[in-house]
Amino acid sequence: MALTHYFARQLPSQLAGLDELAADLLWLSNTGSEKIWQMMDAGLWDATSNPWFLLESVSETRLEHLGGSPVFLQELQNQLEKRKAYLECPTWFDTTHSLHGLGRVAYFSMEFGLSEALPIYSGGLGILAGDYLKAASDLGIPMVGVGLLYQQGYFRQGIAGDGRQVEYFPFNDPALLPVVPVRDAAGEWLRIALTLPGRPLVLRVWQATVGRVPLYLLDSNDPVNGPADRTITGSLYGGGLEMRLLQEIALGIGGWRVLQALGIDCHICHLNEGHAAFAILERARAFAKQSGQPFAVALRATRAGNLFTTHTPVPAGFDRFPPDLIYHFLTDFARDCGISVEEILRLGQGGGGADEPLNMAYLAIRGSAAVNGVSRLHGEVSRRIFQPLFPRWPQEDVPVGYVTNGIHVPTWHSAEADALWTRICGPNRWRQPTEALEEHYRKANDLELWEFRARSRMNLILSIRKRRKCHCSMLGKMPAEMATCSCVFDPNTLTLGFARRFATYKRPALLLQDPGRLLRILSNPAAPMQLVIAGKAHPADGFGKELIRRWNAFAERPETGSRIVFLDDYDMQMAKELVSGVDLWINNPRRPWEASGTSGMKLLANGGLNLSELDGWWAEAYCPEAGWALGDGQEHGEDPAWDAAEAEQLYRLLEQEVAPAFYDRDARGIPTRWIAKLRESVAQLTGRFSTNRMVRQYTEEYYHPLNDAFQKRSAKNGARAMEIEERLRQIALHWKEVRFGPMSVDTAETELRFCVPVYLDEISPQWVQVDLYAEPRHPEEPPVCLPMVRSEPLAGAINAFLYRVSVPTGRPASDYTPRVRPFHADLFVPLEAGQILWYA
Repeated sequence: MALTHYFARQLPSQLAGLDELAADLLWLSNTGSEKIWQMMDAGLWDATSNPWFLLESVSETRLEHLGGSPVFLQELQNQLEKRKAYLECPTWFDTTHSLHGLGRVAYFSMEFGLSEALPIYSGGLGILAGDYLKAASDLGIPMVGVGLLYQQGYFRQGIAGDGRQVEYFPFNDPALLPVVPVRDAAGEWLRIALTLPGRPLVLRVWQATVGRVPLYLLDSNDPVNGPADRTITGSLYGGGLEMRLLQEIALGIGGWRVLQALGIDCHICHLNEGHAAFAILERARAFAKQSGQPFAVALRATRAGNLFTTHTPVPAGFDRFPPDLIYHFLTDFARDCGISVEEILRLGQGGGGADEPLNMAYLAIRGSAAVNGVSRLHGEVSRRIFQPLFPRWPQEDVPVGYVTNGIHVPTWHSAEADALWTRICGPNRWRQPTEALEEHYRKANDLELWEFRARSRMNLILSIRKRRKCHCSMLGKMPAEMATCSCVFDPNTLTLGFARRFATYKRPALLLQDPGRLLRILSNPAAPMQLVIAGKAHPADGFGKELIRRWNAFAERPETGSRIVFLDDYDMQMAKELVSGVDLWINNPRRPWEASGTSGMKLLANGGLNLSELDGWWAEAYCPEAGWALGDGQEHGEDPAWDAAEAEQLYRLLEQEVAPAFYDRDARGIPTRWIAKLRESVAQLTGRFSTNRMVRQYTEEYYHPLNDAFQKRSAKNGARAMEIEERLRQIALHWKEVRFGPMSVDTAETELRFCVPVYLDEISPQWVQVDLYAEPRHPEEPPVCLPMVRSEPLAGAINAFLYRVSVPTGRPASDYTPRVRPFHADLFVPLEAGQILWYA
């Protein structure tokens, strides 16, 4: 397959390579990359931040002029040489020999937030996916991304004169986006065919470029489709259940077929949330067709290479589809798989009966070899959520790990931050492991850090003033009111930021719990503060939209003295401006409903500090030297009394700890306590909560072992998978006959000696594990789980053995319970074999 970059007109030969810069969404995030587009047309660049649009829009005369400009051509040559050096330099993956042999990774996500030039994201999930692809490119991971190209993407926000949110849905014209059609060797546009009831569905394939990583995007807006089907990829998270199901069929089934059509052999399929779980079924179907194995064996082989990352902290957040929709849209697909629709449903149901909806998270779990949450706390929460799928297993054994999210620092640090840390830490610091950076960060002295923060705050304020002036002009404000836009916010005042989705669990009105108290805090003449707020509410979320109206009404009150500004249309560009300039980022979700959160991470390299709920990433990042914590680290549910208590705590922290740290100055005018926190925040947390660390962790802890498991199971047309499938069938058939005999305990001076007979019926002892288990004595302790050693066979019994283990004295023997479970080095337990029997 060949990729063809195209434009409606030919670029002058002197500008060769300019289209490559325009197409690379990673290159656009590099500091200084915008210079060439500002030289081309500063106005268009400022309005769109879309170089592809500039190339399509500027006149032939302008292009010819640029082709004859030595200054422009020198800048073009500099950027092309830097990009070439980036693409050709050895990467972390290249030089990590233990990872050699890792096959390609397919990363599926419903949304990708890479740039405002490609608006196919709504929030944190998409921003994370975009940052992940960028870090994978930096580190040289062999990865491809798979997603959907939406005609409208997520909505754009306006704020009406009465403070209410207004939604707009501009059209994404693919010709003006940094994507190109994927064409086959014959020059035909690659199209993927799916079968829907009574008609085919054709999906066009586009490619975006993220450094070394290609991102394939599917689009249903093909004229050969019917009018209704052309809207399947019409808008992100739009429509009802049927539309969502069709989008997820297109993403999962269509996405894997794209890889097949392109001849891209992916050993690892990484599902970023459960939206793409149908890829599990399509991957197994394709392997069954290729190997001649039945679907069950094919799924056994391919699941070894599937990883499911859940981002959802509440069960209600998972996509569920009623059985009648599954029957309607997947009957033909099930037939192609050689299975029934009932079998597909059972993979996504929790045991609630035939009428239970198909849960996409359950489907993802039952088709994967590993599952992870996105922070340490979220891993714990997810084990609790998914425990019903593993009855009789302790919560600690529910097979959900965690990899805490991170951010792509080069995308989110400001030009000032990049210059400072390049001088102190050196260039290219985000292309190799970052652990050594901590001590380098500490080399920055107080004066340069404080002056860096002053410049950053001023840049933010200039941006706020510009945005505010535009907003007031659109509302038709009077000249006197317009004049205030040029002086909103004070560059020497402590600047607070609060920007996120206006979802109920994020408690966006917590600061408004006591409006009078908030006003006194902001207007304290000895320690003034100013607050910038931004965020969208889902168009159907009336409560969230009402909170936006309340904040705008409060900000417009005369007594606020323009110390509060609500900025409309929160997007990636605005987010970068905010995280680059605010001094303190406030985040107060209701624990434990923030699975990870990444907005606060974006402040770290920019020198901002966090005051956040002990939830998500901050629950493991917080230390008193690097920021402030809200809450008590416990769960309180939707308790108005607790919300009031936390609001009081938030006000008290701002008054008694944050303000003094910022306004107590030494003889040079430097807030030394504030700078000390800043330095520790940058040093301790920046690398730790980056996608550099995150991608390396996924690669070493998940991709590499799953790659080995997949290769072993899929070799020789799935011979090992077929053997495992038969073993598991035998275990399921005979498990009900497994039993314990009477246990004996001998007490010695320093140890307890346990011995228990186990009758295994016709199950091979090589495929079981007998443990001695004890609950933890304290919540912070792990349980005790010791493997018991198989010793002599039981006399007169068939396939029965004594199992023994000794433990130190210190706990009574009654604390310990033997258990038996399936086990083998090639098995994923309990994901693949959930049987467990406890001694009673």
